[in-house]
Amino acid sequence: MDSDFKDTFDNLSQGKRVDRYQLVDGFLFKDGRACVPMSSWRELFVKEAHSGGLMGHFGVPKTLDILKEQFFWPKMKHDVERICGQCLECKQAKSTTRPQGKYTPLPTPNGPWMDISMDFVLGLPRTKRGHDSIFVVVDRFSKMAHFILCHKCDDASHVASLFVINVLKLHGVPQTIVSDRDSKFLSHFWKSLWGTLGTKLMFSTSCHPQTDGQTEVVNRTLGSMLRCMIRGTPTTWEDRLPLSEFAYNRSFHSSIGMSPFEACYGFKPLFPLTMTPLSSNVVVSLDAKKRAKEMMSIHAKVKEDIEKNKSKVAIRKNRGRKEVIFNPDDWVWVHFRKERFPQVRKGKLSPRGNGPFKVLKRINDNAYMIDLPSEYNIHNVFNVSDLSPCVVGDPLDSRTNHFQEGEDDNMGSMDDTNMSGIYPSRPFTRSQAKDLQGLQVMFMKREALEELEGHQRKTYNVCKVHQNEKEEGKRPCVEMTIS
Repeated sequence: MDSDFKDTFDNLSQGKRVDRYQLVDGFLFKDGRACVPMSSWRELFVKEAHSGGLMGHFGVPKTLDILKEQFFWPKMKHDVERICGQCLECKQAKSTTRPQGKYTPLPTPNGPWMDISMDFVLGLPRTKRGHDSIFVVVDRFSKMAHFILCHKCDDASHVASLFVINVLKLHGVPQTIVSDRDSKFLSHFWKSLWGTLGTKLMFSTSCHPQTDGQTEVVNRTLGSMLRCMIRGTPTTWEDRLPLSEFAYNRSFHSSIGMSPFEACYGFKPLFPLTMTPLSSNVVVSLDAKKRAKEMMSIHAKVKEDIEKNKSKVAIRKNRGRKEVIFNPDDWVWVHFRKERFPQVRKGKLSPRGNGPFKVLKRINDNAYMIDLPSEYNIHNVFNVSDLSPCVVGDPLDSRTNHFQEGEDDNMGSMDDTNMSGIYPSRPFTRSQAKDLQGLQVMFMKREALEELEGHQRKTYNVCKVHQNEKEEGKRPCVEMTIS
């Protein structure tokens, strides 16, 4: 009997009474439940209660309730949590996004049109001029937006021309551009162009629109305005687009406390409701110094309002979320989002996740580069909400079982070698292929070196015999030619 029940068992064997415990035919019971000693039986019972033929891979509460009906041992809940957390079938079938990762907004810009974001609105009805998409460019400081007509099939060079004609000629070259991972923005031409101009490109994580949430909100607002303006004539939306741009930039924006026009230019433009316009010297001061001070105060107020709004949003977004940090070489499970893994999630009974995969790089607290198998053919950077930590241990292997008495409980190091023993069905990844190739090259070099050393040693021995025979005045029986 182990240390958990040894004293109780000895007292009952000597005829002493112990509350709530009974000894029947050499078996110890507590309140009618069998006491299980510290051995592999505990893990076997948990497995049977969780994934047995008549069980349904239920969670910790239900598995624990099934065990408590028949068995008892100390820290049973801890064991159930550990073993259920290692269930491969549950990881694949029950994978879901997690409320992980704190709200981390982008840095606040210092002035108008220095930091911008861009996106496309696709799937619109084709107009009489052949346009079916909108190129949306938003200033992250003043929130001003430009809505540019384009085609879905436009390549990166044409998009760059549209940007020069509609944005760059008015506001200059930006310092940073935030965008999603559209093929146009990932093209070599686009990267080379902005690299030459000194603009830093910042791409969001795939299938994570929250990174560029500002542009996504503008797209949604633009869609609502166009639906209200077209009045049953969908193909006339391009005629309403300039009016929609003016209306958006003229309206009050809550995050900056004023309209984008006012934040960018320092005044509000006239519109039909302006019945009594002020004189020009009141609207725009002719004093350059005073005008510059007014613009500086406006920009300072805009920046302060943006910071305050970020703090409010952070409090609301972080409610119910927890911070989870992974380090390089950690092992994680990956959740399969339907929009990101359409081929894997094409059936209702398809797996919802897979793993474990190694963390290659920590980009920031919310984005990680994962060693994903090449068969998935997608970008290998994931948001932390799609990742869950891998629990080390294999309940099926008795040699690494912590409850097995008299066996080796050493888990060893968590490397590529013993991970295959922990999860035999782990996919083969690209980094493993590189490591294997490196090992093959190393072994080939070692074999070549050993072969060279053996050849030199043989040559040395033969030359030594030749020299000895010459010294003794004998005719050499072996002639050696070294090339």
